[in-house]
Amino acid sequence: MNADLTTGSEDMAAAVRRLVHLYQGLTPDRLSELEVCYAPDAHFKDPFNEVEGVAAIRGIFEHMFTALHSPRFVITQQIVQDQRAFLEWEFRFRIKRWKPDLEHCIRGASALSFDGQGRVTHHRDYWDAAEELYEKLPLLGLLMRWLRRTMSTSEK
Repeated sequence: MNADLTTGSEDMAAAVRRLVHLYQGLTPDRLSELEVCYAPDAHFKDPFNEVEGVAAIRGIFEHMFTALHSPRFVITQQIVQDQRAFLEWEFRFRIKRWKPDLEHCIRGASALSFDGQGRVTHHRDYWDAAEELYEKLPLLGLLMRWLRRTMSTSEK
């Protein structure tokens, strides 16, 4: 499913399409395209990183390609309004050092703000690291699943 809701300008819609195209086809060879999609002083935050500037953002993705096997993004929904966009996505990958044949999937969303040139100025990723990642790890997963059950208000 790939639903789109666009209420911004055509230029804004084109900027979001360019970013979606980059992320869905991201490879180490295409990391230089981040400079086209992000403002030089862009701010990026996810559950593990908070950085400023395109070079630092690029470093996050360089590390991703070093640590993971076959990482890829699938954008499942997008909403564009004025100078802002919200993307829902799936991040699919294999961990090189742990069960390299097992594909993992993290579901999350990105809130984005753009400047007048259609470049991202703020990028904030939202996803549940406990549910999407930690619970799937061998020892830590046991603890995280126990904590979730213990803290849950629903009856089992």
